Amino acid sequence: MNAAKRPNRNEAREKARQQARSLSAQSSARDKRGRLLTQIGLGIAAVTVIGILAAVILEGTKPAGPGPLNMASDGIKIGAEYKAVKTDALPADAKPVATPENSADIVDITIFVDFLCPICGEFEAVNGASINDLVARGSATIEIHPLAFLDNLSQGTQYSTRAANAIACLANYVPDSVLEMNNELFANQPAENTPGLSDEQIIALAEKVGANEQAIACIEDQDFKSWVGASTARAMGGTLAINNLDPSFTKISGTPTVLINGVPFKYSYPFNNEEFLSAILAAAGQ
Repeated sequence: MNAAKRPNRNEAREKARQQARSLSAQSSARDKRGRLLTQIGLGIAAVTVIGILAAVILEGTKPAGPGPLNMASDGIKIGAEYKAVKTDALPADAKPVATPENSADIVDITIFVDFLCPICGEFEAVNGASINDLVARGSATIEIHPLAFLDNLSQGTQYSTRAANAIACLANYVPDSVLEMNNELFANQPAENTPGLSDEQIIALAEKVGANEQAIACIEDQDFKSWVGASTARAMGGTLAINNLDPSFTKISGTPTVLINGVPFKYSYPFNNEEFLSAILAAAGQ
């Protein structure tokens, strides 16, 4: 996002907060046009469908830069009192490394999500409060892997990538705020086939959970956009770094994908919180 387009940064932020509070999922026509122009790097007034497709292909060929701090596994693990487990950044194009294993009495929950995925939103609505409670008390950890499966369902704005990038930015600069940001993104989840939240609205949510100026600039500039694409490709291709992973589980084919102590959670749909908690208790040996 180009700061020169906003004459007054503070006024723009305040406007964004108002938009976030009203749960508006619409960006202005000028913002959408600017975003598309940025994607294909052309200084012209119109963007064709062919140009958009070319931009996606070109983006996919760019080498991935270093990943964010605290996401060496391509996810961020959060434990008691919502404290993130610290890790080094993953070097460019390196394979992910599993986060340090939990002690035997702490259940390891891993979830792969796309923040535009409506079923992910439903899972969060049914089970999110239980996960937050288990994590806060130190009974479980949650390792969040943000993916970008559904960029083609946000009218060209690449919302899934932008939301996943925001998680990566907070992981890098304010990692203990990531679980709250995850909760906010789902609480304000846009519908598929809409532009999704604007960058300003995402920033307003990030500020709400304590993002600093570095994290905000990272969101604006999409610093981890290439990493999001690379980590999504790794997950889809089966390059996973999960402790005690069930050997029969080979790759991520959809979201939400939930694992408990490395074993896929075979949930019923519609989701059932009692079913989820029973699986947690079984994993804890209770």
